[in-house]
Amino acid sequence: MQTEAAVVPEPVEWLSGSRAHPYLVVDVFTSRPLEGNQLGVFLDGRSFSTEDMQRLAREMNFAETVFLLPPESGGNVAMRIFTPAEELPFAGHPVLGTAFAVGTAFGTNSVVLETGAGAIPIALEREGGRIVFGRMKQPIPSWESFAREDELLAALGVQSSQLPVELYRNGPTHVYVMLSGEEAVAALRPDMPRLLDLGVATSCFTGHGRSWKTRMFYPAGGVSEDPATGSAAGPLAVHLARHGLVAFGDEIQIRQGEEIKRPSLLYAMATGTAERIESVEVGGSAQIVASGHFQIAT
Repeated sequence: MQTEAAVVPEPVEWLSGSRAHPYLVVDVFTSRPLEGNQLGVFLDGRSFSTEDMQRLAREMNFAETVFLLPPESGGNVAMRIFTPAEELPFAGHPVLGTAFAVGTAFGTNSVVLETGAGAIPIALEREGGRIVFGRMKQPIPSWESFAREDELLAALGVQSSQLPVELYRNGPTHVYVMLSGEEAVAALRPDMPRLLDLGVATSCFTGHGRSWKTRMFYPAGGVSEDPATGSAAGPLAVHLARHGLVAFGDEIQIRQGEEIKRPSLLYAMATGTAERIESVEVGGSAQIVASGHFQIAT
């Protein structure tokens, strides 16, 4: 069988003299390619300055891009995480997606990733040798009332929240607003400039039992709407358990990203009590969908 010629020849010599920097694209919190939350993973970030990393994150224009570095505290790798606008100490979908890449490269069933918020262990599950699911232990969040609740509700275009509007910190800062049903969440059309001025990531959610739907808006981080927010999933499980909507130890399922055509599925669980959270776990699937090289001088 005759092989067809390429539409355009491979660009082997186009940028000769520039160093090649390999990267992967991983679709996170989905079992289907081209859904979930996109992640850029630069496999060797040692030659990049902080400014380079931020510029590359803007170039990739995903919710987050990560840069892998040699470990310093006994983990498999260290990582730095950037949105198009800023560096984050921790974020959920970058940790899960990176764990799939690192676990695949090393052939392991568990990895430890060193982040700005500490070492994060991730357990990996395989089928037929291929990683199909990962579960991370997240930093236990702190929480407090959100002082600018009225401004936030006005920016979202809603009258009230069915639970207290509270702010959680596990590296990123998330504020939670519970609405009356899925139609109310789907209908949100936030005033992005007003949300930008508030400077927080806002998760609007609804549901019951173990089934929940959420949308997350974070224009201050360069992300108008996030397809899947792993760092918000853990505190959501804490929030629901603290206020008695689920039991501590119950795993919840969270749907996100449908309104922006990137459907995602996340799993989260908090154990302990309202007075003492013992652990927070978030899990999901991911797909490595692309690899490439940036040909740039550094």
